[in-house]
Amino acid sequence: MIFAEWKPIAELIEKLKPYKKVLLAGCATCVAECAAGGEKEVETLAPLLRMALQKQGHTVEIVTATLDKQCEWEFVEQLAEQAAEVDAIMSVACGIGVQALAERFDPKPVYPGVNTSALTIREEAGLWAGRCAACGDCVLGETFGYCPIARCAKSLLNGPCGGTRKSGKCEVNEDVDCIWNLIVERAYERGQIESLAEPKRTKNWSNSGHGGPKRVIREDLRQ
Repeated sequence: MIFAEWKPIAELIEKLKPYKKVLLAGCATCVAECAAGGEKEVETLAPLLRMALQKQGHTVEIVTATLDKQCEWEFVEQLAEQAAEVDAIMSVACGIGVQALAERFDPKPVYPGVNTSALTIREEAGLWAGRCAACGDCVLGETFGYCPIARCAKSLLNGPCGGTRKSGKCEVNEDVDCIWNLIVERAYERGQIESLAEPKRTKNWSNSGHGGPKRVIREDLRQ
């Protein structure tokens, strides 16, 4: 899931001060799962913003709405009437949702209410960990289900560096398991350690973002 968390309230109210009426838009998908932008969080954040603005002498009407998804145009369109009646929009969806609203409702100002930080899995209550870098050239089949791109501090593809601790921890952050140590352990458990010694194909980094925005095309779905 995409993980995000609220920006500081002080930063948010600075953006909203110039306006009289603002739409606070949530998303019931990823940001709801990480308790940042679902309906509950939208209805909690709205009064906090109102009160913070009032303390600084600004009266701003904040209306709310939560879509099933902010990354799909058919859902975004549901905000059309409300968007037409406000001076600005603040989205607490991920960065994709913010951009979708900004494109659909241009020239209406659209501001992010959260910082989007990672593609994660929830390990336990209140703890999410990055698992995928969305690199576009997945190697999980060769690394026994562990992603060295996202989970190695150096994104190493050909085995551990020389700094792995004896405890199996990363030299960069000793609270984190060395992912290559876990890969090697799983390879041993499956009796496939020899596979790690095989020459690796050159990874395709063309989807890493250095060439500009990513575009994903499925010709079989285009009409």
